[in-house]
Amino acid sequence: MQYTSKMFNQMKYKSRITHNWQVWAIYMIFAANLSEEQVLKQACPSCGATEVCNCSARGLDFIPPGLTGKITVLNLAHNRIKHIQSQDLQQAVNLRALLLQSNNISSIDADSFRSLGKLELLDLSNNSLAYLYPAWFGQLFSLQHLHLQGNSYRDLGESSPFSSLRNLSSLHLGNPWFSTIRQGNFEGIALLDKLWIDGGNLSQYEPGSLKSFKKINHMIINTRSINVFSAIVTDLLHSVTWLEVRKIAFSIPAEIHLLKVMSSSFAKKISFKQTLLTDATVPDIVSILADMPKLVELEIIDCRLLGTGRWEAQILANQSQTLRVLTIEKLSIEQFYLFTDLHTVEGLLSLVTKLTVENTKVFLVPCQLSKHLLSLQYLDLSANLLGDPSLEHSACKGGWPSLQTLNLSQNSLSDLEITSKSLSHLRNLILLDISQNNFGEMPDVCEWPENLKYLNLSSTQISEVTACIPPTLEVLDVSANNLRGFELQLPFLKELYLTKNQLKTLPGAVPIPNIVVMSVRRNKLNSLSKEEFVSFKKMELLDASDNSFICSCEFLSFIHHQAEIAQVLVGWPDEYICDSPLAVRGAQVGAVHLSLMECHRSLVVSLICAVVFLVILVLVAVGYKYHAVWYLRMTWAWLQAKRKPKRALPKDICYDAFVSYSENDSDWVENIMVRELEQACPPFRLCLHKRDFVPGKWIVDNIIDSIEKSHKTLFVLSEHFVQSEWCKYELDFSHFRLFDENNDAAILVLLEPIQSKAIPRRFCKLRKIMNTKTYLEWPLEEDRQEMFWFNLKIALKS
Repeated sequence: MQYTSKMFNQMKYKSRITHNWQVWAIYMIFAANLSEEQVLKQACPSCGATEVCNCSARGLDFIPPGLTGKITVLNLAHNRIKHIQSQDLQQAVNLRALLLQSNNISSIDADSFRSLGKLELLDLSNNSLAYLYPAWFGQLFSLQHLHLQGNSYRDLGESSPFSSLRNLSSLHLGNPWFSTIRQGNFEGIALLDKLWIDGGNLSQYEPGSLKSFKKINHMIINTRSINVFSAIVTDLLHSVTWLEVRKIAFSIPAEIHLLKVMSSSFAKKISFKQTLLTDATVPDIVSILADMPKLVELEIIDCRLLGTGRWEAQILANQSQTLRVLTIEKLSIEQFYLFTDLHTVEGLLSLVTKLTVENTKVFLVPCQLSKHLLSLQYLDLSANLLGDPSLEHSACKGGWPSLQTLNLSQNSLSDLEITSKSLSHLRNLILLDISQNNFGEMPDVCEWPENLKYLNLSSTQISEVTACIPPTLEVLDVSANNLRGFELQLPFLKELYLTKNQLKTLPGAVPIPNIVVMSVRRNKLNSLSKEEFVSFKKMELLDASDNSFICSCEFLSFIHHQAEIAQVLVGWPDEYICDSPLAVRGAQVGAVHLSLMECHRSLVVSLICAVVFLVILVLVAVGYKYHAVWYLRMTWAWLQAKRKPKRALPKDICYDAFVSYSENDSDWVENIMVRELEQACPPFRLCLHKRDFVPGKWIVDNIIDSIEKSHKTLFVLSEHFVQSEWCKYELDFSHFRLFDENNDAAILVLLEPIQSKAIPRRFCKLRKIMNTKTYLEWPLEEDRQEMFWFNLKIALKS
């Protein structure tokens, strides 16, 4: 029985120990979690408030601990992280986007991303990864976007690192050291929206490496090797929709035969960016492109052409039956002024419907070429060198017969009359943009295309609009000019843009009865009345922000109560724009209720200023009357005294007592007490303000210094004392040190009986001392006065 009891006690003891250890372990885990959360908040203050955790550019050397499941976006870009450990992201199970670009990451534990099954975007670009391991991406089943460019790996390994990424949509690979692509590197990926291979030094490509792809919507390849480019195109003949070629030189005619494989490509769009072309290679490239069976769009952007258009070999290509869109932007031709008339390509462009030649120093379009552009509907010649004479030649009769949209902005046009006349025969022209030219003055009469409906004359230096503007317009933009008024009769006009002019009033509604949208931003409008709004029957949007007009309360009240006007204004983009001293923003007009401040701002501001001035004046007067400045000075002295050492050194003690008394009691103090004490044996040294204060020194400083240099402080109390302002100041700003020290430095002498209740409340400490400590009372009887002096001398010696 004893053995059983002993066993039970041992088991109970062990259970208690186990329970204590469990409690301690739980506490340590909880404390660790708290400390981790504190570290996370210090590293990334934004992490605690929202699901988006922005820790970019904070100088971090590691992924901060404390990441939780509520975070969906984690931005750790532009830090100094070198290693990703297994536990770093273990708790971030709901992460959708992880941005780790521009760090120093060189190693990643194999299971670092294991818990990120919901991750959709992973950016590891611009780091120091020398190898790519399939284990990193094995559990990223939801990953759609993977950026790995800008690292230091030379290949993708022997197998595919991406075989488990079944939902991958875009993949960006490559770096300056990337040199090899092997068969099987892309196994497991069949469909991609975008594949970008940055392989400037890519030199080894195993044929068939990209054949696993069934479809790639947009393929970007940056390589210097035409051989590699040809092999890649061969693998992607039927799977790429848009092929973009970057930073490759087509300069050696002998290499161009390698590109003939492109003629069998099913790509619908080809883009050449930052590539080099020559007169010797252009004919063969044009022939290859013309043979592509499904090519619809061709882009040549930021490229360089060495030559003047005198092709060494005649272009013998057949006209492409599919090409409809041709875009040439920022094409650099060093000797552009020697360029030929392009007669060799005239027959290739008759089916093109959209042509853009922007910022390419075009100064002339040959008339014969214009006549061959039979199907052209959209022509953009912006940011070139076209002048009035060259435009007249370019838009010759019979040229651009189907043109509907023409952009001639940022050219060298200067005469609006010549410009309009040069284009007047374009019967199908609907939209014309001639903005950012230098027209200056506008003639009274102009000849325009008969069906023109959209005209952009913004930033053309015109100071006045005249009847030159075609009456057929539905949209007119004359922004950023020097207009001071607008009074044209435009019966079909629906949209009018007058931003950045010098208007002081809105245009009249009668000449533009069908106006629906009007922008008068950044003008000098100074008024807006209900009469002006009533006249615009069809107005849906008026943008009058950045002006200085006043929307009166009467006007806004009118809008609020007139149903037809309110409906028009509610039709604005959910808010009424009135940018002025009375601004109403972000609210529907029907809900606007202006306060007195908004209705009469000038009056209210004036009243506030007047009231503030009067208050300041009253405070100055009161302060002057009640010595406010003097009080402030004594408060400062009180604070200084409070910070000084509580006891002076013995060598600095000059007096046995400092005497504090009322001027009305000076006869007793100076003629009786001083004579009795200073003529005693041994004599006492007393400090009196009349005799011992330093002349010219501020009185408060004199009081404080005298108390500090005295062994005791002797208060001569009377009715005059408690009514004296100076005695009150002494107690308030000097004698507190004596009372705070809880010692016997203060000696109270009652010259006449005083009730403690009669002492003002400001003398609270004096009342407390009188109620708790013994004090000496001056007797009127002569036989008792000797005992009074004896006790006073004993107190002074103590």
